[in-house]
Amino acid sequence: MIGSIFPLREAVLGRPFIPLRKWPWAVALGLGAGLLFWALRRELAGLSFDWKLAGASLARLQWPWLALSMLPISGTYIGRALRWRIFLKPLKPRPSFRNLLSATVIGFTAITLFGRPGEFVRPYLIAIKEKVSVPSQISAWVLERAFDLLMAILVFGLALARLNSAGLPLSSRLAWVLQAGGRMATVAGFAVLILLLSMRHLAEPLRRRLSSALAFLPQQYHRRVQRMLTDLVEGVESTRNDRALFLVFLYSVLEWVLIVLCYWCLAKAFGGMLKLSFEEVLIFAGFVSFGAVIQLPGIGGGAQVVAVVILTELFGVKLEVATSFAVFNWAIMFLVVVPVGLVTAVKEGFSWRSLRRLGREPV
Repeated sequence: MIGSIFPLREAVLGRPFIPLRKWPWAVALGLGAGLLFWALRRELAGLSFDWKLAGASLARLQWPWLALSMLPISGTYIGRALRWRIFLKPLKPRPSFRNLLSATVIGFTAITLFGRPGEFVRPYLIAIKEKVSVPSQISAWVLERAFDLLMAILVFGLALARLNSAGLPLSSRLAWVLQAGGRMATVAGFAVLILLLSMRHLAEPLRRRLSSALAFLPQQYHRRVQRMLTDLVEGVESTRNDRALFLVFLYSVLEWVLIVLCYWCLAKAFGGMLKLSFEEVLIFAGFVSFGAVIQLPGIGGGAQVVAVVILTELFGVKLEVATSFAVFNWAIMFLVVVPVGLVTAVKEGFSWRSLRRLGREPV
């Protein structure tokens, strides 16, 4: 992979930039918006969707609150860069926050434009910018995702607890879904804890055992395997430091506080037709965050679908208002970073082709 995207490496390190053609970005964004509108109309065609009511909900939007909702979600990218800085410290005592932040916004832009394959953009860019190995940053990415999933499970558990205390009415279908989701959260929580403990205590012994087991390989290949295994272990070295683990957990909590604040501001923006207390916003955030990570039985995947179902069946919000809220929620959560990421990519000399290739090729 590294050899196949050598021009991208040159752009990151400040050598001759890749010629950038700006029109594909605009075309892609336009096609994406059109596809989203078409898919939305298709999904809602058979549900007697009242487009006039949806338009009325948008006309009554409180734009200052909508603009304010962008601040906390923007802060999550800063928090992610600071958290990754802790992952890097065992390899590099003073990693560049600027490099980490630019790689973060470009990486999340790639995820929005290319889907999950874009996940590889951020660890690769960080590895190149900070001059560390790519496998070590892939390990750091796995570690970050483990903490993200753990926090989503904790927020979901808190939402379930608050739901029981709030005494909100539940349909039999939704009650079954929530019970199944609770069981899945428990299993996923134990799996994440086992993964984190394994990274902390078993990574180095496992590296030695694998290295010994592969000793039959020719010397040159065995050295490469040893180096790759060492790089992978170095990427999770921060888990062996109690202070580093505490800081990572603290930044993870801060990230979800900012996400809940974003939901709250967005609910305020729909205040004319959507009345949610802060406790109800917390419940909503818990279900949406966990539903975005793990598909709930009977609902399916995707934060937008979960948001609509929770708002309509749990809080009695009209379908049209819930759909408008879900669309704006998706836009704030995923699209706000795209203009910033594109501008950053332009400044650093990336092309559409190089980012797409980087996202699709294996590391």
